[in-house]
Amino acid sequence: MLILTSMLTITQALVDQIVAHTRKDHPDEACGVVAGPAGSDRPERFIPMLNAAMSPTFYEFDSGDLLKLYREMDDRDEEPVVIYHSHTATEAYPSRTDISYANEPGAHYVLVSTADTDGAGEFQFRSFRIVEGEVTEEEVEIVEAY
Repeated sequence: MLILTSMLTITQALVDQIVAHTRKDHPDEACGVVAGPAGSDRPERFIPMLNAAMSPTFYEFDSGDLLKLYREMDDRDEEPVVIYHSHTATEAYPSRTDISYANEPGAHYVLVSTADTDGAGEFQFRSFRIVEGEVTEEEVEIVEAY
């Protein structure tokens, strides 16, 4: 049975890397993974991916890159702890497409909005659990180190 925590604990350094990647790829959506030791729920290894769709409204992992990544994580006894992507014109909340593509029930789905949609600044950083089509927002605790 999968037991999910309702909070993402992540280092400031990883948050900075994710945000930098989303800004660099703007106006296209950025996407990537943060892998961690299998079973740990601890994001450690930042892996920016190419948005094969090269679109400002949609992201897609390149199937070859994704296969290579999963083989590499398997060899290193890792799993995808965080799967992230950006929204360039809307708030950081999973779209219907995002929900339909969410096939890692143990992962934290991080969305970064590079659009100032709420007047709160130049980006939003939010985390969600997506299990069987159900979206639950979770708290994000940013720490200096684990």
